[in-house]
Amino acid sequence: MFQAVAKVSSGRFCPCMGLFVRSNSSRTDQRGILANRVAVVTGSTYGIGFAIARRLAQDGAHVVISSRKQQNVNKAVAMLQGEGLSVAGTVCHVGKAEDRERLVNLALEHCGAVDFLVCNAAANPVVGSTLGASEEVWDKILNINVKAPALLLSQMLPYMEKRGYGYKMGWGLVGYGEPE
Repeated sequence: MFQAVAKVSSGRFCPCMGLFVRSNSSRTDQRGILANRVAVVTGSTYGIGFAIARRLAQDGAHVVISSRKQQNVNKAVAMLQGEGLSVAGTVCHVGKAEDRERLVNLALEHCGAVDFLVCNAAANPVVGSTLGASEEVWDKILNINVKAPALLLSQMLPYMEKRGYGYKMGWGLVGYGEPE
């Protein structure tokens, strides 16, 4: 099984080590370091997720983006395609099985494979400490931030293994606060 690994090596992509890219390029390079690779990025229509999707596409990957809202998907796809990048997108609430299935199917239909899964979608319905949060709040946090990425990876892993190549990146924490 693939391990989730991200290490830095001179700011370049190293297939044996993980993904780290640092560059000032703003255009697509179909012969880039990620040419012929396919990336699926959840929660990728704005912010960090959008930046990750853009960077992967700029380095030659075919990228499938997703968001819970169709208008966000449409706007992000139009913006990235307007930059000449290879992207497709779909609505996907990662907590819904049918949406995860649609995301996997789009990646396979659009690109025929999957090499990267970046789980950026997350939930934190509590402002402040979660220590006093209700069980319902904890269920939502764990379902979206832990269970959904694991289920999505289990759906994509067979296709990643067929290619003999695959990386899953995700964030386990959705917030940080300094001790008072």
